Amino acid sequence: MPPSDPGRHRPDRDARRPGAGTRSRREAVGSAGSVNELGLPAAPPGLARPSGRASLHDTVVDRLRDMIVEGELIAGARVPERELTQRLGVSRTPLREALKVLASEGLIELLPNRGARVARLTEVDVEEMFQVMGALEGLAGELACQRVTDDELAALRALHYEMMAHHARGDLPAYFKANQAIHEGIIGAARNAVLSTTYSMLAGRIRRARYRANLSPERWDEAVAEHERILETLVKRDGTTLAWLLRQHLRNKCEVVKAALAAAASTTDA
Repeated sequence: MPPSDPGRHRPDRDARRPGAGTRSRREAVGSAGSVNELGLPAAPPGLARPSGRASLHDTVVDRLRDMIVEGELIAGARVPERELTQRLGVSRTPLREALKVLASEGLIELLPNRGARVARLTEVDVEEMFQVMGALEGLAGELACQRVTDDELAALRALHYEMMAHHARGDLPAYFKANQAIHEGIIGAARNAVLSTTYSMLAGRIRRARYRANLSPERWDEAVAEHERILETLVKRDGTTLAWLLRQHLRNKCEVVKAALAAAASTTDA
């Protein structure tokens, strides 16, 4: 059984209201740029050249992945290679190499002699991915409660507060990156190489569905509340409860995404 829901610090409700956040994002963009169909700021042209250990290849992969996850490249649509090379400021070779990586993650379908298109998600895909991810994260939570260090807990707490701040501002892309860093931090704290490798193989493919779940304002608020309990339970090192919370967290996301896909299919059929 999950623990009782203790009182939590919650950001000001009006400040967190997703509609208000979307308006503020649009106002902030102003004449400097446009927003896409999700109400998110369109990326400026070109890629900042990577620094440190990041390679151009990794930078292109990350940028394209974000464009797919955030809905800028639409499921089922052809990948506009020429437009992307101009926008990202790269040649076709690194772009096509990046597309191969994303194809291995299940985000892109490579079409022989016809380029590539963004893979569609089906309800079956979503159900199966979340079943496996729920099992992996549940096990990771149980192991992390036994093995997490104080420094790791401090880092996860800092990420949690950062995530809460993004939520309060209605900044979904920034929220999502902090959110994923928390989940990856729990996986790392489990200290199980096989678990970590298996998780990494699936993480890229499921990332788009996880992002989509937060497009529902109600679900976004619920997800934040669930994350507060996840952190509290990890601090208590209650592995059994944390495993349950993480599995339920993923199950809730799964149901929201499946409902959205069903609604979209119904609209298309009509």
